[in-house]
Amino acid sequence: MRGKEEKRFQILAHIILALLSALAVIPFVLMIVSSLTDNNTLVANGYSFWPEKWSLYAYEYIFNTGNSVLHAYGISIVLTIVGTLIALILTTMLSYVISRKGLPGRGVITFLVVFTMLFNGGLVPTYMVYAKIFNVKNTFMALLVPGLLMNGFNIMLMKSYFCTNIPDEILDAAYIDGATEFQAFYKVALPLAKPIVATIALFVGIAYWNDWMNGYIYITKNTDLYSVQNLLNRMMQNIQYLSQNSSNIQQAGVGLNAIPTASVRMAMATVGVLPILVVYPFVQKYFVKGITLGGVKG
Repeated sequence: MRGKEEKRFQILAHIILALLSALAVIPFVLMIVSSLTDNNTLVANGYSFWPEKWSLYAYEYIFNTGNSVLHAYGISIVLTIVGTLIALILTTMLSYVISRKGLPGRGVITFLVVFTMLFNGGLVPTYMVYAKIFNVKNTFMALLVPGLLMNGFNIMLMKSYFCTNIPDEILDAAYIDGATEFQAFYKVALPLAKPIVATIALFVGIAYWNDWMNGYIYITKNTDLYSVQNLLNRMMQNIQYLSQNSSNIQQAGVGLNAIPTASVRMAMATVGVLPILVVYPFVQKYFVKGITLGGVKG
């Protein structure tokens, strides 16, 4: 009897998960199909999973802007790699330190980390600090540092992992063998924390790749520092401007129909999200394990 109930539960659970997966996958498939749909067909017939006419013109429109898109891709890739590496170094070191029970002032430091999760200085004070005091405006550091380099949630998640999954006996054995505190962290604790490190790397990497706010606020002159998200946002604004001023443009002899205003939106979204989809399968197993183990206890 118990076996039948468990089997029914498994069937029901699989059905529910399949429906939830479909809710996540179907909009993404529609986005890709719409980006490959002829713009006139999309405007006339609306969104469809099997359009009457296919077209790559939206992607041609995006990538025919010289080398700006490829350059923006390079900026985003460098920013994501450098930012993720630095964030991992800082996060792992701070998390390990506040996970040690003998640390003087451990409670105060932990409180300050948690405090940043609940409160912040606001947009204007933050801008004044970075733009006027640290003078990072229109530099690569403006994309790297503000708001993304350190995250309280990531620190507490990794601290929880160190507390619950790295036994003190292992570290004590390392100390007995003559290891310093840093050697115990680097050679013992860190190799055992690969799942949570991969999880934090995914969190930080996605945050850097999807970030457009820092570029929007701090990059006002040097457009060579535009990331993919900033460049696509600027292109989208230009398309909206052309659409809103269509009468003036037509009087100037420029055909507005040549601009794929509907399909290009979907193409931009596809261009922005594809790199994350390529990377995610390689860290998926670490992601699930890191979340379940790191979030069990505080």
